Amino acid sequence: MFIRKTQTRTGKDGKAYSTYRLVKSVREGKKVRQVTMLNLGSQFDIPKEDWPLLCQRITDIHKGQSPLFAANIPEAVEAEAQRIAALLLVQGGTGEPDGDRESREPDLETVDLATLEVMRPRSIGVEHVGLWAMAQVGFAETLAAQGLGPRLRAAVIGSIIGRMANPGSERATYEWLCEQSGLGELLGVDYEAMSLMQLYRASDALLACKDELEGGLFARVQNLFGLSCTVTLYDLTNTYFEGELTTNPKAKRGHSKEKRSDAPLLTLGLVLDGSGFARRSEIFPGNVGEPGTMQEILERLEAPRGAVVILDRGIATEDNITWLREHGYHYLVVSRKQRREFDADLATPLTTASGDTIHIYKTAEADGEVNLLCYSERRAKKEEGIVRRFTERFEAELHKIAAGLSKPRTMKRIDKLWERIGRLKAKSRGVGNMYDIELIPDDTGKIAKEIRWQRREANGTMVSHPGVYCLRTNLLQWDAERLWRTYIMLTDLEAVFRSLKSELGLRPMYHRKAHRCDGHLFISVLAYQFVQIIRTRLRAAGITESWQRIRTSLSSQRRVTVTFRRADGRTLNVRKATLPELGQRRIYQALGLDMQPGGIQKLVQ
Repeated sequence: MFIRKTQTRTGKDGKAYSTYRLVKSVREGKKVRQVTMLNLGSQFDIPKEDWPLLCQRITDIHKGQSPLFAANIPEAVEAEAQRIAALLLVQGGTGEPDGDRESREPDLETVDLATLEVMRPRSIGVEHVGLWAMAQVGFAETLAAQGLGPRLRAAVIGSIIGRMANPGSERATYEWLCEQSGLGELLGVDYEAMSLMQLYRASDALLACKDELEGGLFARVQNLFGLSCTVTLYDLTNTYFEGELTTNPKAKRGHSKEKRSDAPLLTLGLVLDGSGFARRSEIFPGNVGEPGTMQEILERLEAPRGAVVILDRGIATEDNITWLREHGYHYLVVSRKQRREFDADLATPLTTASGDTIHIYKTAEADGEVNLLCYSERRAKKEEGIVRRFTERFEAELHKIAAGLSKPRTMKRIDKLWERIGRLKAKSRGVGNMYDIELIPDDTGKIAKEIRWQRREANGTMVSHPGVYCLRTNLLQWDAERLWRTYIMLTDLEAVFRSLKSELGLRPMYHRKAHRCDGHLFISVLAYQFVQIIRTRLRAAGITESWQRIRTSLSSQRRVTVTFRRADGRTLNVRKATLPELGQRRIYQALGLDMQPGGIQKLVQ
């Protein structure tokens, strides 16, 4: 075999463009015909003087032979030889479906077991189920309808499944596609021949048709699972950047939910339906106020009148509730009123899915609302622990101040001590407001000689009513249990954010360009949508594990190439997937998938 360089066309700039092919000579009777084995494309970087070495190395790999002088083979040549040899096996081998082993005719070969080699392992499990999820909603066809060509579609699919399987930056995803994943085999795409820039272009292309993709994808999901749109959940989260960032106008310092106040932030607003599927996402500056984002995203969502909107406390301002009421929405939100109250005699116990006990009851309000008062035993234990911890810390600091008044070289000025006490109260989670504190001055009136404090009753607070919270709604006809179980869906949204951040690579951000940052976040949202499709179908089959556990279970299945020397001296190459283990079988059976992704490829040389 040899490599042929062919000039194919000349561009408008007068520059000649060439393409490269791997060619072999085939004798047919008295004639010799040259056959193209593989099109290597136009991006072929192996120096011409190394082409014979590359061809020889490809032949050696297919024959299962080690190079005679391995140390003298350039690393780039070896990597390209491995890539081309694998492509020849996939494209030039005889493909066989897995089928039923018992019903197949025996395919017998005499081989030398001492020549057994196993090479080029590539992960295949997550890729297999990821492509299944995309096929359920016709995602590839949707991309084609948006004008994306075959290579760009492959890059988009690789970016999303890479985020599902091995979340990271676009560069990390590119390396995963080239060096670890068998996704290219399932798609018939050579990711190693694709440049990293193609993944960045894929991100740009997704962002350009974001609204159409989000709306179309949710409509297909809705049809696939028969979902209704009666409940809408909305909340915000943020992600941080590594390094300083000055080129993205949305990158702002704000309140980081990961305690990364040292880094610029970007905020993601997400709207979900009651089943946990994403309906709409929006990207805001990192310092955006939560209440100010709701109206914009709900107007874009065009949710039907009468839909139920569930909001967290940070977004449930009076202005937002008034807007919801004026636009015909029902709402179910956490009340912002400060005073806590609860009458245990009126409450009805309720058992949650996790086995905890909640006590709830409704009270009617004069303004056309009802309040749902709730008491959680688990939450009460948590808040009691918080109060106890902060009380002990606050009183310990007061004792330090008292001890310092009798020691030399300690601060005793009354104005400075009040500043210190003020700082203590600010850090005490409200516990400090339960104390009456008095500083007794000396004869000068400027120096404290004694400090006294007394804890007073704090009715209507976390101290007196731990575990109590209040929901407000204009759903007057719903009973207490239905209201509470609907509101608790908001915890599913919090689980979505945890999944996006820990399982799907939402954080941190490494991009510097604004549109690349937005594209990175949108890829994570799309990856979440396909993960949710998989998990919804698996839950119906009784498989309720987290995506992290599902991904770990699937990750051990590999496609490998096995080579043997035959009795006639030729080399048999077989490429197939390893047998699925029990957990993988359960998943494949639940999804109706082939146990051997990619089938079997054979090549004799």
